[in-house]
Amino acid sequence: MSDQTFRYDLNGQVLGITAARADLWPSFDLMLGALRVDAPVEPGFRVDIFETLDLRENPEGKLAFDGEVPLDGHCRMIDCGSVFHLVFPGQQTVSIHDGEGRAEIRLHPDSKIKWTLLMMVLDAALDADGQHMLHTAGLTLPGKDGLVLIHAPSGTGKSTTSLALASQGFGLCSDDVMILNANGQGITAWGMPRKVKVHRNTAAMLPFVAPFLGGTWDAEGEQSVSLDRLGEIIRVEDVCARPVAALLHLARSADTETRLLPMARTDAMVALATDNVRTGMTGLLSLQKRRMAMIATLVKAVPTFTLEVGSSPSDAAALIQATLHG
Repeated sequence: MSDQTFRYDLNGQVLGITAARADLWPSFDLMLGALRVDAPVEPGFRVDIFETLDLRENPEGKLAFDGEVPLDGHCRMIDCGSVFHLVFPGQQTVSIHDGEGRAEIRLHPDSKIKWTLLMMVLDAALDADGQHMLHTAGLTLPGKDGLVLIHAPSGTGKSTTSLALASQGFGLCSDDVMILNANGQGITAWGMPRKVKVHRNTAAMLPFVAPFLGGTWDAEGEQSVSLDRLGEIIRVEDVCARPVAALLHLARSADTETRLLPMARTDAMVALATDNVRTGMTGLLSLQKRRMAMIATLVKAVPTFTLEVGSSPSDAAALIQATLHG
């Protein structure tokens, strides 16, 4: 049987995944299925997946990381300069060729592609096109094409705040992952079309999402809701790059009031970099250096604020509009 290739359009950067069987890349389709294209266009970044016992676990190079990663277990990262390797011993490896637009994944027959490996390949494909994935929510302003990015570490309330703003006329691009690019028109961003994870606490604060939830919660007290379902009650934006109007760092209010306060650009850069740039045993990898440069460009180009959210997250909508329109 001949190899199969699936293609995904990452805002103009076509990612091509080739393997002997489609079930070797279910993780990619779960994440990127809404971006799949059927036309036989030439990929800008190629990923070849091989099912093999020959995992090549000890490439020469500098050990950048050796330890546990959340959910996926023990791995090693080896920096060989022009090639970067991620190794899950006995299970799978990936070799990413910096500057060549390609990567190879090798899977043990009993292994499934891990989330860490998937995200590293997706990062590399975007980076090859000058795009960078950041852990932020993104929402368009009411009646405008520009958007605000909302940054916070996991568990601080990005999804709750995003849904609350969407209930007040903002358009939801993503509650968790935005892709940024810097061009002649400034900084633009588009949202990864993933399901929204709704926490029990979010459901309690925002009753309008209740009709889309079932009775079963996962171990983290969350349920996933598709963008199609949410589109019945809020505006869900299409996958289109839009200009970034502001960067908001989310924090919990010390009292019940919601406030929007100016934030020093240096503080905004530190907060965003801490959550998005990983330093290994050899320092910053090439991709991480380019992501850091993107963050620096972002905080220089747009106003930065701290959004302190109190007991009513929807109160933030009027504050954001008044501040940015002013």
